[in-house]
Amino acid sequence: MKIVLFGAGGNIGRPTTEEILRRGHTVTAVTRAGHLDGLQHEALTMTSGDVTDAAAVAGLAASHDAVLSAVGPRIGQENDRATIVGAARALIDGLRRAGVTRLVTIGGAGSLRTPTGARVMDDPDFPALWKANAQAQSEALDLYRGVHDLDWTYVSPAAVIGAGERTGAYRTGGDTLLTDDDGNSRISYADYAIALADTIESGTAIRRRITVAY
Repeated sequence: MKIVLFGAGGNIGRPTTEEILRRGHTVTAVTRAGHLDGLQHEALTMTSGDVTDAAAVAGLAASHDAVLSAVGPRIGQENDRATIVGAARALIDGLRRAGVTRLVTIGGAGSLRTPTGARVMDDPDFPALWKANAQAQSEALDLYRGVHDLDWTYVSPAAVIGAGERTGAYRTGGDTLLTDDDGNSRISYADYAIALADTIESGTAIRRRITVAY
Protein backbone atom coordinates (compact mmCIF):
# COMPACT_ATOMS: atom_id res chain seq x y z
CA MET A 1 0.00 0.00 0.00
CA LYS A 2 0.97 3.63 -0.51
CA ILE A 3 0.17 5.47 2.73
CA VAL A 4 0.37 9.13 3.71
CA LEU A 5 1.10 9.49 7.41
CA PHE A 6 0.45 12.89 8.99
CA GLY A 7 2.19 13.61 12.28
CA ALA A 8 4.93 11.14 11.46
CA GLY A 9 7.42 12.71 13.83
CA GLY A 10 5.41 12.44 17.05
CA ASN A 11 5.41 9.90 19.87
CA ILE A 12 2.76 7.89 18.03
CA GLY A 13 3.63 8.84 14.46
CA ARG A 14 7.30 7.82 14.58
CA PRO A 15 6.74 4.19 15.71
CA THR A 16 3.77 3.93 13.36
CA THR A 17 5.91 5.04 10.43
CA GLU A 18 8.52 2.44 11.37
CA GLU A 19 5.87 -0.27 11.80
CA ILE A 20 4.30 0.37 8.40
CA LEU A 21 7.69 0.42 6.69
CA ARG A 22 8.58 -2.84 8.46
CA ARG A 23 5.58 -4.44 6.76
CA GLY A 24 6.72 -3.49 3.27
CA HIS A 25 4.45 -0.54 2.54
CA THR A 26 5.40 2.78 0.99
CA VAL A 27 5.10 5.78 3.30
CA THR A 28 4.92 9.51 2.67
CA ALA A 29 5.75 10.86 6.12
CA VAL A 30 4.41 14.36 6.78
CA THR A 31 5.99 16.37 9.59
CA ARG A 32 6.28 20.06 10.48
CA ALA A 33 10.00 20.02 9.74
CA GLY A 34 9.76 17.84 6.64
CA HIS A 35 12.13 15.18 7.94
CA LEU A 36 12.54 12.41 10.51
CA ASP A 37 15.88 12.45 12.26
CA GLY A 38 17.80 9.22 11.91
CA LEU A 39 15.20 7.39 9.83
CA GLN A 40 16.05 6.34 6.30
CA HIS A 41 14.29 3.77 4.13
CA GLU A 42 13.98 3.22 0.39
CA ALA A 43 10.17 3.18 0.70
CA LEU A 44 10.04 6.40 2.74
CA THR A 45 9.45 9.90 1.40
CA MET A 46 9.58 12.78 3.88
CA THR A 47 7.82 16.09 3.41
CA SER A 48 6.18 18.94 5.28
CA GLY A 49 2.50 19.80 5.23
CA ASP A 50 -0.41 21.29 7.16
CA VAL A 51 -3.03 18.72 8.13
CA THR A 52 -5.51 21.50 8.91
CA ASP A 53 -5.38 22.71 5.28
CA ALA A 54 -7.75 20.71 3.07
CA ALA A 55 -5.93 21.67 -0.14
CA ALA A 56 -2.62 20.51 1.31
CA VAL A 57 -4.20 17.24 2.46
CA ALA A 58 -5.69 16.67 -1.00
CA GLY A 59 -2.37 17.29 -2.70
CA LEU A 60 -0.46 14.93 -0.43
CA ALA A 61 -3.13 12.20 -0.47
CA ALA A 62 -3.48 12.10 -4.25
CA SER A 63 -2.26 8.82 -5.81
CA HIS A 64 -2.07 7.11 -2.39
CA ASP A 65 -4.17 4.18 -1.20
CA ALA A 66 -4.82 5.39 2.33
CA VAL A 67 -4.17 8.15 4.85
CA LEU A 68 -3.22 7.71 8.49
CA SER A 69 -3.33 10.68 10.83
CA ALA A 70 -1.30 10.58 14.05
CA VAL A 71 -1.69 14.31 14.60
CA GLY A 72 -2.55 15.82 17.97
CA PRO A 73 -1.23 18.68 20.08
CA ARG A 74 0.63 17.95 23.26
CA ILE A 75 -1.59 17.84 26.32
CA GLY A 76 -2.06 21.29 27.83
CA GLN A 77 -1.48 23.32 24.69
CA GLU A 78 -4.03 26.04 23.98
CA ASN A 79 -4.62 25.00 20.37
CA ASP A 80 -6.23 21.62 21.09
CA ARG A 81 -9.47 22.33 19.27
CA ALA A 82 -7.89 24.23 16.36
CA THR A 83 -5.54 21.34 15.66
CA ILE A 84 -7.77 18.34 16.36
CA VAL A 85 -11.07 19.56 14.93
CA GLY A 86 -9.32 21.51 12.20
CA ALA A 87 -7.46 18.37 11.14
CA ALA A 88 -10.67 16.32 11.09
CA ARG A 89 -12.43 18.85 8.86
CA ALA A 90 -9.46 19.14 6.50
CA LEU A 91 -8.93 15.38 6.29
CA ILE A 92 -12.57 14.80 5.40
CA ASP A 93 -12.58 17.56 2.76
CA GLY A 94 -9.10 16.79 1.46
CA LEU A 95 -9.66 13.06 1.01
CA ARG A 96 -12.87 13.76 -0.88
CA ARG A 97 -11.01 16.09 -3.21
CA ALA A 98 -8.22 13.53 -3.73
CA GLY A 99 -10.60 10.63 -4.31
CA VAL A 100 -9.01 8.61 -1.49
CA THR A 101 -11.54 6.86 0.73
CA ARG A 102 -9.50 5.05 3.40
CA LEU A 103 -8.62 6.99 6.54
CA VAL A 104 -7.35 5.78 9.92
CA THR A 105 -6.96 8.42 12.58
CA ILE A 106 -5.82 8.40 16.18
CA GLY A 107 -8.34 9.55 18.75
CA GLY A 108 -8.66 10.16 22.44
CA ALA A 109 -9.77 7.97 25.33
CA GLY A 110 -11.79 10.68 27.07
CA SER A 111 -14.98 10.01 25.13
CA LEU A 112 -14.89 6.27 25.83
CA ARG A 113 -17.55 4.96 28.20
CA THR A 114 -16.97 3.42 31.58
CA PRO A 115 -18.99 0.35 32.68
CA THR A 116 -21.57 2.76 34.18
CA GLY A 117 -22.10 4.39 30.78
CA ALA A 118 -20.48 7.70 31.74
CA ARG A 119 -17.73 9.18 29.61
CA VAL A 120 -14.20 8.87 30.97
CA MET A 121 -13.67 12.62 30.74
CA ASP A 122 -16.78 13.34 32.85
CA ASP A 123 -15.29 11.63 35.89
CA PRO A 124 -14.60 14.21 38.65
CA ASP A 125 -11.03 12.88 38.87
CA PHE A 126 -10.31 13.36 35.16
CA PRO A 127 -7.27 15.69 34.97
CA ALA A 128 -8.29 19.27 34.16
CA LEU A 129 -5.16 19.62 32.01
CA TRP A 130 -6.48 16.94 29.63
CA LYS A 131 -10.06 18.21 29.36
CA ALA A 132 -9.74 20.52 26.34
CA ASN A 133 -7.92 17.84 24.38
CA ALA A 134 -10.54 15.22 25.28
CA GLN A 135 -13.41 17.53 24.33
CA ALA A 136 -11.80 18.33 20.99
CA GLN A 137 -11.22 14.64 20.26
CA SER A 138 -14.88 13.94 21.07
CA GLU A 139 -15.97 16.70 18.70
CA ALA A 140 -13.77 15.28 15.96
CA LEU A 141 -15.32 11.84 16.46
CA ASP A 142 -18.79 13.36 16.09
CA LEU A 143 -17.68 14.89 12.77
CA TYR A 144 -16.46 11.53 11.50
CA ARG A 145 -19.67 9.84 12.56
CA GLY A 146 -21.53 12.13 10.17
CA VAL A 147 -19.37 11.02 7.22
CA HIS A 148 -20.73 8.15 5.12
CA ASP A 149 -18.70 8.45 1.91
CA LEU A 150 -15.25 7.76 3.42
CA ASP A 151 -13.97 4.51 4.97
CA TRP A 152 -12.74 6.09 8.19
CA THR A 153 -11.71 4.40 11.44
CA TYR A 154 -11.13 6.33 14.66
CA VAL A 155 -8.75 4.48 16.98
CA SER A 156 -8.82 5.43 20.67
CA PRO A 157 -5.92 4.30 22.84
CA ALA A 158 -6.13 3.09 26.41
CA ALA A 159 -6.49 5.63 29.23
CA VAL A 160 -2.70 5.64 29.63
CA ILE A 161 -0.36 5.49 26.64
CA GLY A 162 3.38 5.92 26.84
CA ALA A 163 6.81 4.46 26.30
CA GLY A 164 7.11 0.69 26.60
CA GLU A 165 8.12 -2.45 24.81
CA ARG A 166 6.74 -3.70 21.52
CA THR A 167 4.94 -6.91 22.50
CA GLY A 168 2.57 -7.31 19.56
CA ALA A 169 -0.24 -8.11 21.98
CA TYR A 170 -3.34 -5.97 22.45
CA ARG A 171 -7.11 -6.25 22.73
CA THR A 172 -9.67 -4.39 20.65
CA GLY A 173 -12.97 -2.97 21.84
CA GLY A 174 -15.61 -0.48 20.79
CA ASP A 175 -16.86 2.55 22.70
CA THR A 176 -16.10 1.22 26.20
CA LEU A 177 -12.77 1.73 27.94
CA LEU A 178 -10.76 -1.50 28.11
CA THR A 179 -9.16 -2.40 31.44
CA ASP A 180 -7.13 -5.36 32.69
CA ASP A 181 -7.97 -7.55 35.68
CA ASP A 182 -6.51 -4.93 38.02
CA GLY A 183 -8.57 -2.12 36.53
CA ASN A 184 -5.68 -0.57 34.64
CA SER A 185 -6.06 0.73 31.09
CA ARG A 186 -2.80 1.16 29.23
CA ILE A 187 -0.84 0.50 26.05
CA SER A 188 2.62 1.37 24.76
CA TYR A 189 3.24 3.64 21.80
CA ALA A 190 4.81 0.69 19.99
CA ASP A 191 1.82 -1.60 20.42
CA TYR A 192 -0.61 1.19 19.58
CA ALA A 193 1.38 1.58 16.36
CA ILE A 194 0.90 -2.11 15.65
CA ALA A 195 -2.84 -1.72 16.15
CA LEU A 196 -2.94 1.25 13.76
CA ALA A 197 -0.98 -0.66 11.12
CA ASP A 198 -3.21 -3.72 11.55
CA THR A 199 -6.30 -1.56 11.13
CA ILE A 200 -5.16 0.14 7.95
CA GLU A 201 -3.97 -3.15 6.45
CA SER A 202 -7.09 -5.15 7.26
CA GLY A 203 -9.63 -2.63 6.01
CA THR A 204 -11.88 -3.47 8.96
CA ALA A 205 -13.79 -1.30 11.47
CA ILE A 206 -15.14 0.86 8.68
CA ARG A 207 -16.95 4.04 9.78
CA ARG A 208 -16.69 3.33 13.47
CA ARG A 209 -14.53 3.96 16.53
CA ILE A 210 -12.48 1.20 18.08
CA THR A 211 -10.23 1.22 21.12
CA VAL A 212 -7.10 -0.80 21.87
CA ALA A 213 -5.44 -1.70 25.15
CA TYR A 214 -3.71 -4.57 26.94
